[in-house]
Amino acid sequence: MDRTLVMSSPNVCSNTNGGNLMRRKHSTMANNIYYPTSCVSKASQCHRKTQIECNLLRSQQSILNHHYKCIEGRPTFQECNRKYVVKAAHAIPSFDSESHASSPKNILDPVKKFLVALYWFCNPHSMIGRTLSATSGCLLAVEKLSDISPLFFIGLLQVLVPNFFMDIYVNGVNQLFDLEIDKINKPFLPLVSGNLSITNAVFIVASSAILSFWLSLIIGSWSLIWNVALYFLLWTAYSVNVPLLRWKRSPVLTAMIMFSSWTLIFPITYFLHMQTFVFKRPVVFTRSLIVSMVFYGFYSISLALSKDIPDIEGDTKFGIRSFATRLGKKKVFWICVSLFEVAFGVVLLAGASSSSPLWIKIITGLGSIIPATILWYQTKYVDLSSPDSTRSFYMLNWKLLNVAFLFLPLIR
Repeated sequence: MDRTLVMSSPNVCSNTNGGNLMRRKHSTMANNIYYPTSCVSKASQCHRKTQIECNLLRSQQSILNHHYKCIEGRPTFQECNRKYVVKAAHAIPSFDSESHASSPKNILDPVKKFLVALYWFCNPHSMIGRTLSATSGCLLAVEKLSDISPLFFIGLLQVLVPNFFMDIYVNGVNQLFDLEIDKINKPFLPLVSGNLSITNAVFIVASSAILSFWLSLIIGSWSLIWNVALYFLLWTAYSVNVPLLRWKRSPVLTAMIMFSSWTLIFPITYFLHMQTFVFKRPVVFTRSLIVSMVFYGFYSISLALSKDIPDIEGDTKFGIRSFATRLGKKKVFWICVSLFEVAFGVVLLAGASSSSPLWIKIITGLGSIIPATILWYQTKYVDLSSPDSTRSFYMLNWKLLNVAFLFLPLIR
């Protein structure tokens, strides 16, 4: 009788298709069944009805679980899904982290960091000075405005490119052999701070020297070849720590290298390259070339002396007997100031006594008086006990030299 009630109840198995089929199949049979007693209470019928529905729901849940079983005895769907999510969380990075890692800003950060380190490794103030010096030296060969032609700019480019790579070599090799000293004197440099590795620095230095020599040989100008070769030899001897070299230990040799480079090698080779190789003219030392050489003579010696004032602590510790360590900061400082002023005085006198037009005399006069005045005015703000202050004064002298490069070719 219970079985008959299950099949004839209108609410049972209404949640599944299977229940509907069973109900349709046995509907006729259920209508013909005779119940021998009617004393079953409504409460008992409702209780039995609820119990039957619960049993059916359990069987349906069992069927559903059976459908989600993994094939060949694998864990259930829920377990598989849970394991998959856990493993995926460890193996696959989130979308946010992936987009953050692949953003252009993060990709360019290492490139930007390397370029900044390379910039400071190349010692930019000296490279700017050498570039302006080369331009000024080439302009000394200009006799008339028509000489400022595409031919002139090609010749200037032939000078600048090999010298650019040789500047990288000279500045780089000096930092490689001054690593321990720079930890005291210049801890901001890229090799000391770790922003540039020793391996990368050696590669940059070696490849720059090779490129400089190769380019000068390709160009074929003997003045340019001598410029690169002498610059390489002198400054290698200045920096490299091998027997008979490391000339920076001697203040006399240091001053000699600075004097010969800036006073003789640079202006003469630049001038001759433009005069003989580019313009195809005979060798003639002009008045402007001679005035420039005298100016560079005083200025280069002063630069050589003032360079060692902020580095006196490291130089003393490592046995480098510069003039600053021997004579004292104050005495060397005022010798440097005097030489700088004499250099600008030479330009003032040469410009005033030249046969140039009045407007050129005015430019050369102001070009020497204004830097000399600025230099003298800044001396009272220099703190000789502070390496930062004396280094700032040294950098000021480089800036004033860059100004002089612009008006020296005007003196005729």
